Formats: sequence, C-alpha cells, structure tokens
Amino acid sequence: MSHPLAMDLEQTALAGGLPLVVLRRPGPRVLSARLMIRGGSSADPQRQRGAHQLLAGLMTRGCGELNAEALADRVEGAGAALRAEATEDALTLALHCGAEDGEDLLPLLLSMVLQPTLQPDQVDLERQLNLQTLQRQREDPFQQAHDQLRRLLFAGGPYGHDPLGVEADLSRLSRTDLEPLVHQLGAQGAVLVLSGDVPEGVVDLLNTALQGSPWEVPPPASALAPGGAAPAERISSLEEDTEQLVLLLGASTVPYGDPDALPLRLLQAHLGAGMSSRLFQAMREERGLAYDVGVHLPARCGPSPFVVHLSTSAERAEEATTCLLEEWRQVMEHPIPPEALALALAKYRGQDAMGRQTCGQLAERLALVLSHGLPIDQVESQLERAGRLTPSDLLEAASRWLQRPSLSLVGPASALQSATLAWKQHPLSGLAPGG
Repeated sequence: MSHPLAMDLEQTALAGGLPLVVLRRPGPRVLSARLMIRGGSSADPQRQRGAHQLLAGLMTRGCGELNAEALADRVEGAGAALRAEATEDALTLALHCGAEDGEDLLPLLLSMVLQPTLQPDQVDLERQLNLQTLQRQREDPFQQAHDQLRRLLFAGGPYGHDPLGVEADLSRLSRTDLEPLVHQLGAQGAVLVLSGDVPEGVVDLLNTALQGSPWEVPPPASALAPGGAAPAERISSLEEDTEQLVLLLGASTVPYGDPDALPLRLLQAHLGAGMSSRLFQAMREERGLAYDVGVHLPARCGPSPFVVHLSTSAERAEEATTCLLEEWRQVMEHPIPPEALALALAKYRGQDAMGRQTCGQLAERLALVLSHGLPIDQVESQLERAGRLTPSDLLEAASRWLQRPSLSLVGPASALQSATLAWKQHPLSGLAPGG
C-alpha cells in the first residue's frame, strides 16, 4: 500500500489545545478514530489500582444526556464499533464507523471523556465484570507467570500491576474515587487521530461539541525515562497441578522512543518472529523442548519489558530452562550473523507493512507514536535507520539491557524444582560459581 504520509494528512488543534491529525485515505467509505490520553493504569492512584480501566469501561456506559442504553443504541444502530480501555500508558477510545455516520458519532468521543455519567449502578456492574476477569486470569498459568514477572521487574512501581487492577483495590472503588480522575484526563497530553473518509468540516464539528466544555490539553511530551532499577528478587515460582511448565524470562529495558529500542526490536524479530526465528528453530524444531515460544516487547513510555515466553513438558523443564538461558546469553555475548540480521530486518519491515492495512491500524499506530511525544514520521525514520544497524549495534544494546534477566515459573512441583536448579547453576542467575 502507499506510504501513509503520502496521503492527505492534516494537523491542527481543537479549542483548548487537543492535537488533531486527519489522515484522508481513499477507498471504502469508512472512518476510524483513536483518542489516546496519556496516563493509563500507570497513573492509578495509590490503593486504587484498576481505577483507569474501570473509568474507561464506564465511558461506554453513558455520557452527556445519553444513558448506557441510549449510547449503545446510537452506536450499534449505526453498525459502528466503539470501545474504551486503559493500557499501562494511556486511556484509549476507539471508534470505527461508516463515513456517513461520522458527523453523528465523532462528538461522542469528546462527550465520553468530558461528561461520563458514571451512574452508580453502571459503576457496580463494570467493577463486577472487571473482578470476574481478574478471577478468570488466575486460572490461566500463562497470565499467572506474566503477573509474577511484572512484579519481579517493576515491584510496586507504575507498571507493577495489570491495567485491570488488583482485587483488593478494585472492589473498593466507587464513583467518588473516579470523579477526580475525570477532571485530570488530558493533563499529561492527548491526541486524536482520524483515518479514512473523514467528514469535511470536522474541526468545526468537534469544536462545536467542545463549546461550553473546553478541554485544556497539551500535546504529549516525549517520554524517555531511563530503564528501571535491577530487581532485588530475580526468580518467582507458583505451583500448579498441570502437565506443563510455563516459563517467562525477561528484563526491564527502555521506552519506545529510546535509541536502543530499535536494535532490541530487531532482536525480538530474530529470536521470536515466526517459525524461522532462532528460538523456534533451536528449542522446538531441533530439540523438541517447547510447545510454543515467542518474544514480547511492548511499546511503553517508561521501561519496556523484553520477555521470552515458552511452555514445555514437566519432564524436560531443566533442559528447556538451560537452553533458553543459553540462547539469551548468546545474544548478549556474540553478534548475530549478518544473514540473521537481514532476516530480522525483513520481518520487521514486513510486520510494519502488515500493520498498515486498514484505517484502524493507521489511526492506532499514528496515535501511539504521537501519544509518546514522538515525531509524526517516527515509524518511517525508524524503518530507514533499521537498514543501517549492524550486528554490533544489536550486541551493544543487548549487553546494556539484558544482563540481569528475571525468571517466572508456573507449573508442577517437580518442574519448578528442575527449572530452579537449572537457573541456579547458570551464570545469568548470578548464583552459579563464576556467575
């Protein structure tokens, strides 16, 4: 497809300062909108973990003069999709609709932020749904391992809890707790991106919606926070009566806009993207050690976790753990071969191209970049820079950020013992002789 910035792109600001980017895209008469508000679950107040996700859910349960049923009728009656959710760094509202319904539905995004009704019965309902989701997550070994690793890497910091929150805090949240958060929305910046067949006069349309309720919003500032401090505890395990061991090995690295983020992203592609990836070949194809294996590196405003995940049989827990630790150590101590870098670069470029296929994808990616306070051409400049990186560049980034990984284990007792023994005997743990 054509380069997104070659399309008709307009930048302006609404009354009060909210940055608005309009990406006019020829094709089907559809419209996608992303309103990203900096903050998210990392801005949850103390003892109110889960507050921003609860607030996000309530935004779709009534705003302005529309109660929950009337808002649902307005959106669903137009065949549109509307969602709101909190991630670690942002509260995101997403709308996808037919172009002919844009004038009617787009102002709802501002009303949902500025005038959520927060009806007590809806607060109770949404809170109960979130508590049920947290309870279901406790039944998922992978989710349990992920939560353990989050606590190891980020402890009680802003990234130390799931955006859904924790049950003890969430069960106490009320409308009184949420109202102050509504007034603080946008204080750290926000951005609205529209992509597709955007109505003419959309600026006047949205400014009219703001009349009487100005929203003072600065553009998001760049977020280049340093990496987190090394965790005190580096291994955590949970016994579950299962046939498999879930293993997550991860380290806290750098924000999305940091120069080292790009070489780490290429390492992610090298290690975990597809069946030709290093980990898939070494651990599954050659040795049959993993049922599944992959690498996760989210885009964060603060320290981003670089995480390798795998599941293996309980009987081969020690061998799989040792093999994974060795693969991790290899990328810290030896440059990957040039042909491996070329393949990783091809995957990185391919993932980027696949992520720009729809209006929704374009809006989401552009909103992500701008919500991090980065230039509008950030993705394009990173693609260009990626072609100049060398194996040594990847090695240097790995040696800076992957030196002290943490290990999270969930599985049967025998597998936990075997994996823990492998960890203690490996130099990466710092416990082995000479480690």
